[in-house]
Amino acid sequence: MANTTSKKDKRAKKLPTEEPVEAVIADQITDAEAVEVVEEKHEAKTHKAEPTAKAGKRSAKAIAEAEADAEKEERKASNIQQEIEDADKPKQHSNPTRSRLERQGKNFRKAAEQIEVGKAYSLADALGLATKTSPVKFDATVELHINLNVDPRHADQNIRDNFVLPQGTGKTIRVAVFADVDDAAKAKAAGADIAGIDEVTKILEKGSMDFDTLIATPSQMAKLGKYARTLGPRGLMPNPKSGTVTADVAKAVKEAKAGRVEYRVDSTGIVHLGIGKVSFGVDRLSENAQAALASIKGNKPASVKSNYVKAIHMSTSMGPSITVETSAAN
Repeated sequence: MANTTSKKDKRAKKLPTEEPVEAVIADQITDAEAVEVVEEKHEAKTHKAEPTAKAGKRSAKAIAEAEADAEKEERKASNIQQEIEDADKPKQHSNPTRSRLERQGKNFRKAAEQIEVGKAYSLADALGLATKTSPVKFDATVELHINLNVDPRHADQNIRDNFVLPQGTGKTIRVAVFADVDDAAKAKAAGADIAGIDEVTKILEKGSMDFDTLIATPSQMAKLGKYARTLGPRGLMPNPKSGTVTADVAKAVKEAKAGRVEYRVDSTGIVHLGIGKVSFGVDRLSENAQAALASIKGNKPASVKSNYVKAIHMSTSMGPSITVETSAAN
């Protein structure tokens, strides 16, 4: 019996002690984490061991550009995907843009109904329509807009002139004359509202500009130089081309009071002119319109060989446009 017991004890001593399952799993996890840490350190060392090149694909600049391109491609793909998703969504109803006529007021639309779209009217018919289609309550100005086949950048095609409307402008024109005592007296006799150097200078110093036209004699123009910045932007600076710098101040005053108008082609080759008031009637307006067209026709440059007048339109203040036949001016 003793021998049997001793053999069992020896065998028990040789058998390894059994550990709990939880302890074994914990040890395995710890070993795996240790391996990962070692691998990360190795990768870091490897990365440090590979320095960027000074030039080429491995340079810092090339790597940064490649990363930027990759981000750009990602954004493009994202935008395309977003567009595809938006296309699949039901579209919201949007109101169509209204025409220019539909956006106008009720009175304008009612007046425009009397004008046939696309039709060119004779001068007399256009003037008759203009007096009927004014949508405003005040006495509107009848305007001519003449599109000329000229290039204002060329000196000979920069059309500019002045003339007297036979029936006047329908406006009360206040005329000031900057001249010495003798010429000022003549201007006063001709109907000038303000005349004299001292009188005009006081008004210019105040900056009130209580006049519509300023006439000056050539000898006194130098004194107006310091007021050029005030008069120029308002179109009041005397100019020989407009007939406001002259030795015959009496004649200039009479013409200004009678209805002298000045015109100049704009940068797009169009002349804009007011030829009177709606209250003038067709006959008086016709005289003024013919005088305006005659003046423009008389200033046709020699370098323009084809049709001089490309288009003519007539309208009243805030009123609809009427197309006029170009034969009236060509």
